[in-house]
Amino acid sequence: MPDRPRPHRPAATRAPPAPPVPGSPLPAGDFGPWAEGLDAAIQGERDSDVPCGDCAACCSAGQFIPVGPDEHDALRAIPAALLFPAPRMPKGHMLMGHDAKGRCPMWIHQRCSIYASRPRACRTYDCRVFAAAGQDGPEGNPDPAVSHQARRWRFGLESLADAQGFAAVRLAAARLRARVLPPELAPAHATQLAVLAFKLRALFLDEAAGGSPPSAERVVGAVLALRAAQARP
Repeated sequence: MPDRPRPHRPAATRAPPAPPVPGSPLPAGDFGPWAEGLDAAIQGERDSDVPCGDCAACCSAGQFIPVGPDEHDALRAIPAALLFPAPRMPKGHMLMGHDAKGRCPMWIHQRCSIYASRPRACRTYDCRVFAAAGQDGPEGNPDPAVSHQARRWRFGLESLADAQGFAAVRLAAARLRARVLPPELAPAHATQLAVLAFKLRALFLDEAAGGSPPSAERVVGAVLALRAAQARP
């Protein structure tokens, strides 16, 4: 019996990905690789690689931008009148303020006017750290645009290491919110708290795995060590 002719089917084509719906969840990537990348950015080995899209919330979030004494390009690019000494930091550490609407003074015509020479804080900024630390609500991050974006991120937690690392950041953030640190060491705002919780996550891995939480003395000691490392030239 001869084979019946098969109906013609057009070759399958891949439809272009639909743009994300405003307010819909955004993939933040697997936690482990993301954490390694942010560690490298904090150490100055690379810039953060954030899929910002058309979001520029961090540039108008009313944040004071730290500029270290070794950031020569940024210090040359930013007018001296916009900088002032950073409180509780060694001499030479500066802060850049914002305008009355919370915008960075270098944000001009809807773009960063010093992008190639922007400060290290801008190069390493990654709003996914708020999602990792649970600082993604109005009470944890007072800027509504950053808070909205942070709530959209969703980390991949397929491996046990990723799940425990993520939990460790959350535990560290909760401990910091409970004011375990003396006032002179405590984070001054939501960004500092989220980043510090991320840096302290190794200290909370045992608790994340079902063990005991670190003592207050260990947490304070770890923060002092981070401060000392930051102050070194």
